[in-house]
Amino acid sequence: MNATHPVAEGLYLSDILEQSQVLQRTLQVDLPAGINHFKTKLHSSTAPFVILTGMGSSYHALRPLAVRFAEAGIRALLLETSELVYYYGHLLDEKTNVIAVSQSGRSAEMVRLMQLNAGRACILGVTNDADSPLALGSDSVVLIDAGVEATVSCKTYTCTLLALSRIGEELCGGDMRAWRSAAEAVPNLVGQYLSSWRGHVEDLCSMLRDADHMILVGRGPSLATTGAGGLIIKEAARFHAEGMSAAAFRHGPLEMVSKRLFVLVFEGDERSAHLNRKIASDILSIGGCSALVSEENTPGVFCIPSTTTELRPIFEMLPVQMITLALAAREGHEAGAFVHVSKVTSTE
Repeated sequence: MNATHPVAEGLYLSDILEQSQVLQRTLQVDLPAGINHFKTKLHSSTAPFVILTGMGSSYHALRPLAVRFAEAGIRALLLETSELVYYYGHLLDEKTNVIAVSQSGRSAEMVRLMQLNAGRACILGVTNDADSPLALGSDSVVLIDAGVEATVSCKTYTCTLLALSRIGEELCGGDMRAWRSAAEAVPNLVGQYLSSWRGHVEDLCSMLRDADHMILVGRGPSLATTGAGGLIIKEAARFHAEGMSAAAFRHGPLEMVSKRLFVLVFEGDERSAHLNRKIASDILSIGGCSALVSEENTPGVFCIPSTTTELRPIFEMLPVQMITLALAAREGHEAGAFVHVSKVTSTE
């Protein structure tokens, strides 16, 4: 590691490096029998409809599932839990299906949702805590089994993505054998990427030395990474970063391009990869700083393993985690060490 920017190796880094092991545990979790009731109820309507809700990284993790549902002809409404309980609560009735995600299951908004719903809508909860209000108030629960997470969401986020991908295939009647084949490769591939974490962080310390701001852009399932990535860079590295769609970046923020702004572009799948490659190229051509996260890169921090569209956001998050370590090291503090917030947000 560059002696100018040593990484403070704390609990957050330990959680990042544990992801390979905990993803393997998430794969071994049995889906609850109640998921069959949820599936039957979801498909009993001629126009299947589901509300997807969470806060922070849990909210962003639902993006790929929303896309998967749309492809299967299921209408999905993606809402922050705070918006759901204060502005869309009238949608919670016996005809409604909800997938609610919270790693702690104890955030103020999720507790309020359980109180407001009171058995009306059918809720499938996804959480890391079997004794949480979310787990106890849901009709059925999928546990991610990521173990205790000390600070900023990292291993619980990637485990949640894996669990939600499995739920999507199950509820949409997908090919579970093919899904399992792809998913079983994920833990080892994550471990291989993280085995080079020191080199990744050292490269990023050099690459980001002049950056004052960061914007993460992508499309489709990659919007999970742009949203959660912008959030954890602010939280773990105390550095200004925002996530948005690549299309939205062209509609105005492109004017911000300079040597002080670093734009991280996620190539994504074949539907929009050419557009994402083009925006990364355009940023460089007008004198900006940009990098493309792609399966086709030469080996390095921005080269991620090849996988399916549904599982790709797991790997996309790994370079973002490396960025948090590099930026914190640059600023001389421990990544993920809370100063003003806590692990569980207890105030709405």
